[in-house]
Amino acid sequence: MRKKIRRSFSFRLPGKEKIRFLSYGAALLLSFSLLGDLAVFFGSVSLPEGGTRLLNEAAELLLKEETSSAEEESLPLEEAISGQEKEEEEEPIAEEESAISSEPASEEPASEPEIAEENKAVLVHKTYTAGTTNIYVPLEQGYIKNCTSLSAEEVKEAALAGIDFTVGTEGPQVLIMHTHTTECYMPYTGDYYDTTAKTRSTNNEENMAAVGEALAETLREEGIEVIHDTTQHDYPSYNGSYDRSRVTVQEYLEMYPTICVVLDIHRDAIISGDTVVAPVIETEEGTAAQLMIISGCDEVPEYKKNLGFAASLQVALEEEAPGITRPVLFDYRKYNQDLTTGSLLVEVGGHGNTLEQATLSGRILGRALGKLLKEEMEKNEAGS
Repeated sequence: MRKKIRRSFSFRLPGKEKIRFLSYGAALLLSFSLLGDLAVFFGSVSLPEGGTRLLNEAAELLLKEETSSAEEESLPLEEAISGQEKEEEEEPIAEEESAISSEPASEEPASEPEIAEENKAVLVHKTYTAGTTNIYVPLEQGYIKNCTSLSAEEVKEAALAGIDFTVGTEGPQVLIMHTHTTECYMPYTGDYYDTTAKTRSTNNEENMAAVGEALAETLREEGIEVIHDTTQHDYPSYNGSYDRSRVTVQEYLEMYPTICVVLDIHRDAIISGDTVVAPVIETEEGTAAQLMIISGCDEVPEYKKNLGFAASLQVALEEEAPGITRPVLFDYRKYNQDLTTGSLLVEVGGHGNTLEQATLSGRILGRALGKLLKEEMEKNEAGS
C-alpha cells in the first residue's frame, strides 16, 4: 500500500535555497519566525490535534539547507560527483512526495516516455576515468583519487599493501547492508532524464536492496557465505541513517565474529545544471553501471588497511570487467568504516542509470569480490 504523505509546496529564494512548508499552518510559521515571536504564537494560538507537531517539523525544516547530492547545480560537470555525501548533511525524505514511491518494479526498463519540456534534463551516458590533476594516484590497475593531505607516496604505499584481514572458511565472511536503502534508479534509458522522477522507493525490489541481493546471490555462487541486511535505515526518517546502520553492523559483528568484509551499497547522483550523467561501461553482458569505491580516513584509526582492501578490490574488478571502476575516492569521511578493516562504501551507478544496469554491476562486483576472497582463503590455508 502506498504510504500517505502530507502535501507540501515550495518556492525558491535567491541562492537557490529551497524552503519547504508543510501544508497545514506553514505560511504562518514563516511570518512568525521572521518576527521572532514564535514563543508568543505557540503559547497563544489554539491548534487542532497534530498542529503543534506539524509546526515543529516545519521549524526543523527551516533550519536545514537542501543539500541533496542530486542538486549539485553549481559544480562543473567533471566535479559533480556526489560520492562526497556526508553523514552530517542528511535530510528527511518522508515529506517529499515526488521523491519516494512503493510502486512495484517492472521486470525490464520501459521505453523513454514523453517528458514535459520544463521537466527535461539531458541524460549523458559516460565512462569516467582519472583526471589529469595530481590528486589522482595511479596504481597498476586503476587510480586513487586522493582528497586528503597525505602525499601520493603515502597513499600508494597503503594502497599496495593489500588485504590485512583473515578470510575464514566457516561462518559468514561478508555483510552487505545499505545506509540509504531507498535510493533507486530510472525506469527507462534514453536521451533525457525526467526531473520529476522518483529518486527513492520503499520497494526493495527496485531500490538498493535489489542491487545488494544481486551481489549477495553471486557471492553465494562463488562459495562465499554472506549476510544481506535489507533494513531501510533511511526511512521514514533520512536523518540519522548512519547512526542506525552503525547499530545494525555492530549487532551482526557481535553475532558473527567471522565477518571480515562490510559493504555499504549506495547509488550516486551526478548532475550539473540541466545535465544528468549516468556512469556506464559496455560489457559482454550488456551495459553496466560504473562503480566507485569510497574509503574514508576521518576517525578511522586503521584507514590504511581499508584503503589496501579498496585498491585490491579495484584490481579484481578491473580484471573482471575493464573500466568498471571510477577512481577510488579516498577522503576525510567515516561511513562507519572504523568498525572493521574490511569496510567500504560502494556507489553503484547514479540516479541516471537503470536498475538493470545496476544489478549487472552488482553481479560483476560479486564475482570479483568472490575470487579475491577465495584467493585470500587459499593463502591462509597454505600458510597454516
